[in-house]
Amino acid sequence: MLSGKKIILGITGSIAAYKAALLTRLFVKAGAEVQVIMSSSGKEFITPVTLSALSGRPVLGDFFENKDGTWHSHVDLGLWADAMIIAPATANTMAKMVGGVCDNLLVTTYMSARCPVFLAPAMDLDMFQHPSTIRNMQTLEEWGCTIIEPGTGDLASGLSGKGRMEEPEVILDRLINHFKGVPVIKTLTGKRIMITAGPTYEAIDPVRFIGNYSSGKMGFAIAEELAKRGAHVDLVCGPVQIKIEHPGVYRHDVVTAQQMHDKCVELFPNTDAAIMAAAVSDYTPANVSDNKIKRSSDHFNISLKPNPDIAKRMGEMKKTGQILAGFALETDNEIANACEKLKKKHLDFIVLNSLAKAGAGFMTDTNQITIISKENKQTDFPLKSKREVAFDIVNYLETMMV
Repeated sequence: MLSGKKIILGITGSIAAYKAALLTRLFVKAGAEVQVIMSSSGKEFITPVTLSALSGRPVLGDFFENKDGTWHSHVDLGLWADAMIIAPATANTMAKMVGGVCDNLLVTTYMSARCPVFLAPAMDLDMFQHPSTIRNMQTLEEWGCTIIEPGTGDLASGLSGKGRMEEPEVILDRLINHFKGVPVIKTLTGKRIMITAGPTYEAIDPVRFIGNYSSGKMGFAIAEELAKRGAHVDLVCGPVQIKIEHPGVYRHDVVTAQQMHDKCVELFPNTDAAIMAAAVSDYTPANVSDNKIKRSSDHFNISLKPNPDIAKRMGEMKKTGQILAGFALETDNEIANACEKLKKKHLDFIVLNSLAKAGAGFMTDTNQITIISKENKQTDFPLKSKREVAFDIVNYLETMMV
């Protein structure tokens, strides 16, 4: 199955390092040559002697051998391998990989590797959910690394198992499938989905505007998750500071609610589904000054007019077979207000989050949601990172696209 393949197995300082012994044995049994490289903390959890006996090769950990000064060339190792798998991969090691901190042979070899790199994260749940860990994993994925987590083998399915290292048998299957050219299953391949994200800014004059605190993080996380599952994603976003690198996401930048409306009207007819996650300004100034307005008195009044209701317009345009979802950010009478919006805008489901709940809403890296179907059936979720919330929302969407 892996006959003739050369594999570097990197082991870092996690309690899950004991699984590396079984993984080494499975690789060797499948016909691979295995070179183990251990970080210094990895040696605290499993002995190099064990792994050397299983792999049939000396375990490497330092740049130089203390006995004779032999140098272990990270460049040669990077060229030798057909694949590199770091299992377990700790938050510390992934941070070093992103930051280019080459203070050990393992990370230095990764920096020189010209082969596919796979990572099997292992850490406690709080570390796994921390924004820095999420950011580092996303960055490594953008750079071409494959993250193997419990669940689909690409993304974890819910909180259970999050942070736990995937089982060695599953990792072996992933590498075998890689060398066979079997792609990771893309459940939304061929689907085109539109997402709106971020705020809109409504000009008062050339230097001032009406807006809100939306960061766009939730909508961007949904767009990334959809693209990872193979969808063509049209992301219509207001003014945000977030960058997106996934080649499956096509970004359309707008500023005002009217611009977002016009772009959505253009894109929606050719989509299979749309999720309206943007925080669109309900009103816009009736008159916009061409010049900066000077302070002239203690009172200043702005006359406002309503912006187009984008979600409602999409509901009116929706064709048979299209799925339309919206968001409701509420501060009171949450369920009742969300259900009213769901019905009024002809949505198929709505995602409710509350500003009254700590850690949810604008300018956070976490969210707590309730998904309500058009039959008013509620599905509640605990507080999670927005990346995990996006996973839950896309899972829900997929059940409707079967």
